[in-house]
Amino acid sequence: MGRARVVWTLPPVLVLGALFLYPLYLVVRQTSFDAFGQVFASGVFRDALWTTVWLAVGATAGCLVLGFLLALVIAFVPFPGAKGVAKFIDVFLSFPSFLITLALLFLYGTVGVANGAWTGVTGAAEGPFQFLTTPWGVLLAEITYFTPFVMRPLLAAFSQLDTAQLEVASSLGARPARIVRRVILPEALPALAAGGSLVLVLCLNEFGIVLFTGAKGVTTLPMLVYSKAILESDYAGACVVAVVNVLISVGLYGLYRVVSRRAGA
Repeated sequence: MGRARVVWTLPPVLVLGALFLYPLYLVVRQTSFDAFGQVFASGVFRDALWTTVWLAVGATAGCLVLGFLLALVIAFVPFPGAKGVAKFIDVFLSFPSFLITLALLFLYGTVGVANGAWTGVTGAAEGPFQFLTTPWGVLLAEITYFTPFVMRPLLAAFSQLDTAQLEVASSLGARPARIVRRVILPEALPALAAGGSLVLVLCLNEFGIVLFTGAKGVTTLPMLVYSKAILESDYAGACVVAVVNVLISVGLYGLYRVVSRRAGA
């Protein structure tokens, strides 16, 4: 029995080692204490770290609020096409991030639909919508793309909610806001925690959205890895930034596992 377990365990371990652990080992081997010291002393790294953190936290907060409200509407407000919208969310999860960014550029870019309509009506040289190349544009794109990652576990949790609780609360005179706060929200907290944790880790490692928005003043850790490795040929510095990014992501995942286990989720 023990030998059979080893035989079945060995192939996935080998695949994991070949596809993840060995490349990670090569990245770590390129680093050194001097490289860590130079990168940590750099103001560019500190700015990139702060930008990465506040964008990830802001996008996660926006996704949690927007995702919870939209999931509430889809799950509990009857309207035609609700099932179709729920199924579209599953399809949306398969879209690449740069596709959503391109859609926003088509709508609000410098030569997008909104600016084109404005200049066509007013005759101005340029439109007023110039926010996509700023950190707020990156934040909007990340919230737009990652909100379904919060909605999907919420919809699954809402589908298992006993509707009798809602009917009893309503019959006792509870208003919708009180029902949401006292009945629905406690049931949704594990799904919110799971979806929010996933979005936070994904935002920390997001590269395509920042690149395709063309936000020149926005440098995140993944963008810093790209610029150091490709533009500056500073491979040691790029590996240091990559290791820091991996440690942050793994640390957040470990923290989520510890908190969820203690909370009984």
